[in-house]
Parts: sequence; C-alpha cells; structure tokens
Amino acid sequence: MAEWDITTISLVLVGCSIIAAGIIIAIVLLGYLHTFAPFLLLTAIILVVMGAVAILFVDQKSRKTA
Repeated sequence: MAEWDITTISLVLVGCSIIAAGIIIAIVLLGYLHTFAPFLLLTAIILVVMGAVAILFVDQKSRKTA
C-alpha cells in the first residue's frame, strides 16, 4: 500500500466531512433537533474548507516544482 500523503489525507477529510454534514442535515430535516446540531454543522464546514485549502496548497506547490 502506498504511503499516505497530505493530499490523500485531505481528500479523506473532505469526503468524510461532507458525508457527516449530509447526515446531520438529514437528521435535522427529519425533525430530530439536537442542541449540538449547529455546532456539528459548523465543524463539518470548517473541516471541508481546511481539506480543500490543503489540497489546493499541495496542487499549487507541485505545479511550481514541475
């Protein structure tokens, strides 16, 4: 198995955060409100943005060296 680099970790982070946000939104739409739902959604959004920034940073860095 290949080693885990920052791009792979960022892709997993983004994917899992999008899935988690979708589950939280579905639960809220079904009417099961929880006091932590807005905090969990904000956390998922922040993780998606952090993962996307890391992917863009690595992509830009690899284009400069090539």
